[in-house]
Amino acid sequence: MTLVQLRQFIALAKVGSFVKAADVLCMTQPALSRSIKSLEEELGRLLFDRVGKKIELTAFGQEVLTRSQVLVEEVEQLKHSGRSLGPEDAGRIRLGLSSGPGAMLSTPVMMHFAKHFPRFHVDLVRGNTIGLVQLLRERQLDAVVADIRLLRPAPDLRVVLTAEMDGVFMCRRDHPLGNMPRVSFAQLARYPVASSPLSDELARILVERYGEKAHPSVLVRFSSDELSHMIELAEKTDAVLLAIRACAPDLVKVQLHPPLKTKARFGLVTIANKAEAIFVPELQKLMSEVLQ
Repeated sequence: MTLVQLRQFIALAKVGSFVKAADVLCMTQPALSRSIKSLEEELGRLLFDRVGKKIELTAFGQEVLTRSQVLVEEVEQLKHSGRSLGPEDAGRIRLGLSSGPGAMLSTPVMMHFAKHFPRFHVDLVRGNTIGLVQLLRERQLDAVVADIRLLRPAPDLRVVLTAEMDGVFMCRRDHPLGNMPRVSFAQLARYPVASSPLSDELARILVERYGEKAHPSVLVRFSSDELSHMIELAEKTDAVLLAIRACAPDLVKVQLHPPLKTKARFGLVTIANKAEAIFVPELQKLMSEVLQ
């Protein structure tokens, strides 16, 4: 088999039609049919179930598709290894961003690539860390930026710590807690708390510092992976936001005593034992500049 055959197979699996795939690949339908048949004969099993004009991947075909995508991606990345990204380079970045990084990095990433690397396609996916890492493992994402405290160590993941940022309770400026020089946990707990999903580590810190009522399952009334919604909630209501201080500059820090003293640990997550994509160093540099 050849890389050309694998690319043809991937294209056919994507569009689900020999006619459409042949058009995309700029080849005749009979030629594409012969290529796929040859690949099936070499592998010894059918890749597609053919029902009239419709085709569907077999279970074996789905397995071959996953592995073929990895092989083709590795070859493309190998071509670019050892050199820096240039303004004439083209490609696609499929980047997953969890709540905190999403609030701080979405616009800077798009602006940076639009300005310096305009031929790139940039696809941003917002979501929770666990779901994004699953998409990474399925090769639907190229990289994920997330709070790595939510990750379990795994041999198939490469994690590079980029920034540590303070996590605090925040409220609007004219909130009853906004101008208080010293706020007890009991005073804070009178108000609804909003937060993105919290790590087990942070849950432990909260309970150790403020007691069982500080456990996220009790304390947090509003939870979402989309941080912008919760920032707006804190700006317009008496809700208190627990998040990275830098993500909500228009809110004020609640002067909680004793102070929370915790940091989010943002890192870039990619698949281990895989050639580094050409855009990764550029992305790491941008993260270091923004996540300060």
